[in-house]
Amino acid sequence: MTEPRARAGHHKGQQNFTKELKLLMYAYGDDVAPLDETTKVFDEIVTDFIISSCHEAALCATHARRQKIKVDDFRFALRRDAQKLGRVQELLAMDRLLRTYRKTFNANDDRLAAATAAAAAAVAGGNDDADGGFELESAEVGGDEDAGRSTTSTRGGRGRGGG
Repeated sequence: MTEPRARAGHHKGQQNFTKELKLLMYAYGDDVAPLDETTKVFDEIVTDFIISSCHEAALCATHARRQKIKVDDFRFALRRDAQKLGRVQELLAMDRLLRTYRKTFNANDDRLAAATAAAAAAVAGGNDDADGGFELESAEVGGDEDAGRSTTSTRGGRGRGGG
């Protein structure tokens, strides 16, 4: 592996984050159209930071005798900067929370679709029940081979546990 300083000249001409950096600079009080030189310098700083962070994480993985970089390698590389490490941990916790919400939403997706269809049928049929004539919970089917499966199916026909 080469040092980050040895590779620093490879990305001097190209700009990677121009659009995003202009929006970020405007959000923090800069002009709507910042100077191109300012954006270019800011882009170089961000690119150098990303390269050096990845290089440090790769060194951590190498010391652990792994060829692939893991999230823990970035945590270890940022251990001396409490503010950056805290932000990384906050973003990882939010990612875990969003994954949980997505799993919950996908599992309930078919039940909600069935409930909506039943409600539409009840309205079209003139059913005046207080709950709309349908239940959100799916009914269980009988038999040992079907134990635990619901009558509603998920996407792709994989059953409840498949993803």
